[in-house]
Amino acid sequence: MKPRTLVHGAILGAFCLGFGIVLAVTDRITTDDIAARALEDRQNSLSQVLAGASHDNNPAIDTVLVKNAEEREIKAYRARLKGRVTGVAYEIYGSGYAGEMKLMMGVDADGQVLGVRALAHHETPGLGDKIEEKKGDWILRFTGLSLQNPLPGRWKVKKDGGQFDQFAGATITPRGVVAAVRGGLEFFAAHKASLLETN
Repeated sequence: MKPRTLVHGAILGAFCLGFGIVLAVTDRITTDDIAARALEDRQNSLSQVLAGASHDNNPAIDTVLVKNAEEREIKAYRARLKGRVTGVAYEIYGSGYAGEMKLMMGVDADGQVLGVRALAHHETPGLGDKIEEKKGDWILRFTGLSLQNPLPGRWKVKKDGGQFDQFAGATITPRGVVAAVRGGLEFFAAHKASLLETN
């Protein structure tokens, strides 16, 4: 091997090692901050979807894992008052125009929706993003509903013969959210005993 090639290899190796050390140190320094921010975001979402459930605990750390019909493990966050579960919140998923939408849903012990909020999606700005509370009040219309209110055949957008408004030019997004919320209520009904278990 030529001496020049060895020098270039050594320089490249030193740069790679240096950048690797910088990345490792940066990761170590920011890990706690990222975890704290994630907990803060989760607590904020939970406070919105569990607003109607009186509680004296921290739902963000009172959790139970339950598998849904697709064998996906769902983490449910429980609001308790004097040990009794007054509400649960969990993530639900819907199919939107631009892929999967992730939402957080809160349900009281009787199976009524306490609140729904969009957590993550890739829907078109100005059209499908109206599922976000900051863009409009459409997502708030689920509060107080249950599997029996409306009747099962009405859990659709108006274009499909249901009771829920769709957005002009964006029917797929609200259709996906309506289906996700109904699925979330069905999940609660199927796993009510586990979700409300007092330990």
